[in-house]
Amino acid sequence: MEERRPFISVVMPVYNVEKHLKKAVDSVLKQTYTDFEIILVDDCSPDGCPQLCEELAASDERIMAVHHNENKGLSMARNTGMTYASGKYIWFMDSDDFVEDSLFAMVFDSVKENPAELILFGLTEDYYDEKDRLHHSEVICPKREIYENKEELRRKVIDLEKQTLYGYAWNKMYDLDYLNKIGLQFEKITLIEDILFNVNFCMHIRKMNVLPFCGYHYNKRMDNSLTSKFVSDYYKLHRKRIDLIYKQYQKWGMCESGVKSVLGALYVRYIFSAIQRNCDKRAEMSHKGRRKWVRTLLKEPLLKELLPYAKSDGKLLAVMIGVLKTGCVSGILLLGRVIFICKNSLPMIFSVLKQKR
Repeated sequence: MEERRPFISVVMPVYNVEKHLKKAVDSVLKQTYTDFEIILVDDCSPDGCPQLCEELAASDERIMAVHHNENKGLSMARNTGMTYASGKYIWFMDSDDFVEDSLFAMVFDSVKENPAELILFGLTEDYYDEKDRLHHSEVICPKREIYENKEELRRKVIDLEKQTLYGYAWNKMYDLDYLNKIGLQFEKITLIEDILFNVNFCMHIRKMNVLPFCGYHYNKRMDNSLTSKFVSDYYKLHRKRIDLIYKQYQKWGMCESGVKSVLGALYVRYIFSAIQRNCDKRAEMSHKGRRKWVRTLLKEPLLKELLPYAKSDGKLLAVMIGVLKTGCVSGILLLGRVIFICKNSLPMIFSVLKQKR
């Protein structure tokens, strides 16, 4: 007799989140739809998380604790969780976030209507300052949409990327059988592991449900957020992100001007984010080095292809696009320096302004 499967497997990598883990798990346990399992993957956390995982597992039979004997990173922790998952759908939730209680019920109802390979929803970005106080929130809520054929689904992907909804793993639930069929796992790569996973997952799927749910609280903390730390390969990684989606649309035969417009604007945003990072002392880059970097950048074939199409409704990004289109190295570096000063002097104010870009 075949063993009964839960509807949702929640895989939660755990590392150095002792202050937040119980809140994350409790938010899942409070779901109004209760047919799920939780797999806590302790990635050899140095704090009290290993013991807390065991305590949580002992408190509810739907919770399982798995422990790595060495730190392997987010991607490997997710892959470990995948090997234990038995649900119809799998969800990779971050262990320092929390979710409101209606998500699973909405997912279940949408799947009854359209048994899709991918369920996608929105989020609320909660920004916390250095003292872990909530400073402000930004809600990103997509419209409800049901896609029953691959052509409609593929045309929607670029809009999801524009809304910042395509790249995350934790705002999606994936059909586990399909995931196992294609043998997809997360790669160990900084910053872009989620988008790489999603591009590969979505390449051949036929059905997708988009839910108007924004109750996933993505907590962005100034004290330990990866995106607030210095990443030396920032530009290289984000150029790869743009190239991944560009090539995906080329393979789909849908690389039209609208797609290039969105990717061009995003590429510009990443470029200026990289330039302001180059101003950081940890980049060990002189002004002369930054000038050389920009001159090399302006020769990039991908940039030459996408920049002419780049457009933005936001004022800040529109300025970035305009300055980059001039090809003036001094102007580009000046704007990058201004962004660097603003971000580092007033990080919270800058995060608010960035949302209005």
